[in-house]
Amino acid sequence: FSPGLLVVAGSFAAFRLLNRGLERLVPPPPSARRNRWKTPGGKWGTGALPDTHNLSPCRFYLHPEMSNDLVGTHPPGAHSLVAVSVGYFLEDFVDMLCNQKLHQSWELLFHHSVVIICFGIAVLLHQYVGFALVALLVEINSIFLHLRQILLMANLVHTTCYRLNSLINLGTYVVFRIATLAWMAHWLFLNRQNVPPATYAVGTAGMAIMTPMNIILFYRLLRSDFFK
Repeated sequence: FSPGLLVVAGSFAAFRLLNRGLERLVPPPPSARRNRWKTPGGKWGTGALPDTHNLSPCRFYLHPEMSNDLVGTHPPGAHSLVAVSVGYFLEDFVDMLCNQKLHQSWELLFHHSVVIICFGIAVLLHQYVGFALVALLVEINSIFLHLRQILLMANLVHTTCYRLNSLINLGTYVVFRIATLAWMAHWLFLNRQNVPPATYAVGTAGMAIMTPMNIILFYRLLRSDFFK
């Protein structure tokens, strides 16, 4: 039994409670009420909040030694941060299963399944925590991706705020999603001799799944916000 599992469970419960609180404090707009998943925990709820994922750059700043060893070196707080993120993705996964039709959410469910498996390995083994923190850099872009969805639901698509957010969203998408995933794939390739075959297979499969998904989403964003 790993103590990290307690952190995962606590994170899951905390985000569930936060969802319920947000539902009462910030009523969703009519467009969100038509889709249950867009209310408490989805696009209008905690899914729209800058969460603990975005603390990963702070960890590399405070503990630069992790940059030299993404496998075995990590402070206790870094392991807890990854465990909290697993709880977040689990909560969002359950929320989608309960409130969203499968044909509308299968891509996100698939994405969350890959993240939960990969991060879960890091939490249970206390290894590859640094690599998981690199992956969490991707979530910096989620701030602007979720803000875009909120502006859409609030019918503010023809505003300067939406246009500015679209530009920042695409810029951070390239830097923190596409470039980060490319670096991670390159790191896996260079360190394949130092990573156990089973872990290497999981990591490679994760990269093979996440990279095309993010490229397709980038194309959709570009087409919707600039070429429509």
